[in-house]
Amino acid sequence: MEFKDNIPIYLQIEQYLYRQITLGKMKAGEKIPSVRKLALELTVNVNTVQRALQQMNDQGILYTKRGEGNFVTEDIELLAKTKQTLIDNQLDEFVQNMAKLGVERDSLVTVLEKYLKESEE
Repeated sequence: MEFKDNIPIYLQIEQYLYRQITLGKMKAGEKIPSVRKLALELTVNVNTVQRALQQMNDQGILYTKRGEGNFVTEDIELLAKTKQTLIDNQLDEFVQNMAKLGVERDSLVTVLEKYLKESEE
């Protein structure tokens, strides 16, 4: 995973884990990899991973079973809400990027429909 310099690494790890959960790579009720394993996979400090997991625990996305590890919540409503937040963040980034390119908000739908139609061909 490549990290951006302008965003704290623990937040980027959170976003990575949210995507993994949303994409179904980590399912509701499933145990996630250990802090050490995640730190090795992502080539970051264990404390950074722990901070990200603690944030996710605080938000209810993960829960901890003493001596067993961290698990993905089984709260389907919370998972759906998390997915919608990710979608909203992507859309926000898209709209901001289009504005930087000079695309007016009123023409976003037209531009997107044109792109989708051309990409099908």
